[in-house]
Amino acid sequence: MSSLTPTQWIWRDGAFIPWADATLHVLSHSMQFGSAAFEGIRAYATPQGPAIFRLREHLQRLLTSVKIYRMELDFTLDQLVDACVQTVARNGLDSCYIRPMVVRGFGAAGMVPHGSPIHVFIPVWPWGTYLGEGALERGVAACITSWHRVAPNTIPAMAKIAGNYLSGQLIKMEALADGYDEGIALSPAGTVSEGSGQNVFAVVDGILHTTPLDGTILGGITRHTMITMAREAGLEVRETTIARETLYGADELFVCGTASEVTPVTSLDRIRIGSGTVGPITRQLQQRYMAIVTGREPDVHGWLTHVPRVTT
Repeated sequence: MSSLTPTQWIWRDGAFIPWADATLHVLSHSMQFGSAAFEGIRAYATPQGPAIFRLREHLQRLLTSVKIYRMELDFTLDQLVDACVQTVARNGLDSCYIRPMVVRGFGAAGMVPHGSPIHVFIPVWPWGTYLGEGALERGVAACITSWHRVAPNTIPAMAKIAGNYLSGQLIKMEALADGYDEGIALSPAGTVSEGSGQNVFAVVDGILHTTPLDGTILGGITRHTMITMAREAGLEVRETTIARETLYGADELFVCGTASEVTPVTSLDRIRIGSGTVGPITRQLQQRYMAIVTGREPDVHGWLTHVPRVTT
């Protein structure tokens, strides 16, 4: 299991504070009701120094999430971009995970949150391979869990809100308890939705399939990256409803997300996927993704935000 490694500084509401001082009251609204928006972003070591992958897109999604939940921020997109860059630089990290968070603090006693102040935190910390050492190279074993994702128009799946990840916790814990590395959930209609914190892709007859933005999944930044790279490579991509049994018969299967990056799935419910090894299309996309984020291939899309090195 991964664990947090404390760093020195956290950005809070426009100023840097020591890691240990980034606290909230136990009766903060977000603590009681899950009303916190957040993002997960990676910075990678590149030959030009640390670079943050698709920072603006992540922060724009954060602003959309807080808009849906009627949270008013005092910071613009550009200010948040600068804050993330400064936080990585100030902590002296070559690569790290960045977790911008918008939380409602102490004040409101009930469901209506307007009496609680809104705070913005940006912690960063080192984080390696999310699904374990060797997962990217060898692939992982996954299962279809008994937990379904939320139905459209219940809670907004397209908002990255803390409370949405209660289902992800159940998906992941059930998968681990049953001896798997990761779980994939179905939608309320019984078709493929997403993993505990990843989007799902299947290769069938050379065509890349992924679930549509149908109100049951998060519109992943890495998902969008995979679709873009695949089409640039001449692959056909279909955003379409996927039956559970399609995954069993797929030639290749992978999950992707900021934390998981591009992780091959070599078996599902103990059924071998394809040859039971990492497939060529998955490997192609994974290798190109890692080459772009680490600065080994040209950044033709402007996806990298470089962090100035801090000299002392």
